[in-house]
Amino acid sequence: MSFVCVCVCALFRYVSPGEANSIPCDHAGKKRKQDPGPESVIRIMEDEEEDEEGELMSDHMKDSEEPSNKRVKPVGKSNSLTGVITPVKTPALKRIGQSISRSISFRTEARPLPPAALRPRSKASSFPRRRNSQCWSDTVESHDLTVKEIKRQEVIYELTQGERQLIDDLSLVKKVYYEPMLKLDIMTESELGQIFGTLDSLIPLHQDLLGRLERLRGSEKTVGEVGPTLMSWFPCLEAYVTYCCNQVGAKALLDQKKLEKRVEHFLRLCQESSFSRKLDLWNFLDLPRSRLVKYPLLLKEIQKCTPADHPDEDTLPDALELIQSIVAEVNKKTGEAECQFYRRGLSYLEESQRLPEIQQSRFLYCHGELKNNKGQRLHVFLFELALVLSRPAEDRDGFQVFNVYRQPLPNALINLEEIPDGEAAGGGTFRGAFTGGNDKVRNCFRVSARGRSKLHPYCLQANDSFSKQQWITCLRQAIVHSRDKMAQTSQSQLSPQADPALYHIAELSLSSDTEMADHTSR
Repeated sequence: MSFVCVCVCALFRYVSPGEANSIPCDHAGKKRKQDPGPESVIRIMEDEEEDEEGELMSDHMKDSEEPSNKRVKPVGKSNSLTGVITPVKTPALKRIGQSISRSISFRTEARPLPPAALRPRSKASSFPRRRNSQCWSDTVESHDLTVKEIKRQEVIYELTQGERQLIDDLSLVKKVYYEPMLKLDIMTESELGQIFGTLDSLIPLHQDLLGRLERLRGSEKTVGEVGPTLMSWFPCLEAYVTYCCNQVGAKALLDQKKLEKRVEHFLRLCQESSFSRKLDLWNFLDLPRSRLVKYPLLLKEIQKCTPADHPDEDTLPDALELIQSIVAEVNKKTGEAECQFYRRGLSYLEESQRLPEIQQSRFLYCHGELKNNKGQRLHVFLFELALVLSRPAEDRDGFQVFNVYRQPLPNALINLEEIPDGEAAGGGTFRGAFTGGNDKVRNCFRVSARGRSKLHPYCLQANDSFSKQQWITCLRQAIVHSRDKMAQTSQSQLSPQADPALYHIAELSLSSDTEMADHTSR
């Protein structure tokens, strides 16, 4: 805590971007090379070596870890397609950390350190500072447990440590980012409220789980039954609906505020400080989301290591089903919020572009950058019921908007045609834009409207073959879904409900003409 206070005090000295001249940084924002003392360098090496030796989780567990100790790819250097992932493989909740971050990679592994005695600080500073990771086996002097039980204790300890680290990070965000920016008037209280959302309310929630898990540890530092504790606590995670739904708008506002020099300078100083571990503010704000999607993986690992006769064998399946349903609900609500956010950002040049299918869409299949046959870069949205091509722009306040390009297509009327790589392009403009004058095209596909001769087909090119296949997969899913929905709507219109006032007619006999006349005259 004293270390955080020192960092906060150091940040309070910030007055204006002009003070940056007093900090030994170069033009790229990096600290100048300094010769550290031997003790500090050795300490960094020991921490990182202990961390490497302590990772015993499975491979697919590692893939879902939070970005608390990972390097971050700069946003401006990413050319990958934004958010082009099928809903089945990457739901909206996980896609929030990908699409709105412009494909920031949270799993860039740090290179293993060579076994050198000492090395210059310039090399060590190129890596994020890693936490001092510790395994459960390091906390006990001796134990008489089976290999399977040891693995179980390791996973439970990982769950506990993950809660502790998340609490530390969220508390740091509040004290080092939120409070200084509010007191220094770098952002208004309203703007900070939109960016940080309900993050402050998540801290006591995870403190509660940490306390429960620590009370489960016996005198031998082992945990017996953990299922009932998780089963009773998981419903608290419904609070994540509000936080995750706010993230799309929060990221957009944060990106817009970063264009201001005072905000950019403050955030850069924080990222260069040791407490940030080379992570920017958004990495910290995204930690709760990445933590939420990790709970099902942790429970599966605990369940895998739990013996058949263990008391947890009865409760863990129910706990796993519960957390999966909560994550699915948060994902659904997040997808709806993401869809609404981008729908509001569309700017229509003609009233005819306002298709009812756009407003009726509840979620986004994918969105990202594609080129048309003129070589123009378009931002394409595949909504639940419509395909919209747009051109990114900015409004008067500097916020990003998307000017709708040409006429949107209802998904139910789309004809999709995949253009094989190397096929001769039909048309000079198509050939020149996509191939640079050659006769071959790559990573292209064509969409057109069925039964609408006035609409020209759209020839689109993806950044690479993977992005092309993702687009084609999403388009096929959207077309099938929309046509099924249209067929159901048509069927319901062809068979309307009978008028309740005529129900009595079915009870009459066909031979009773007099009785029929009496009933119909009523």
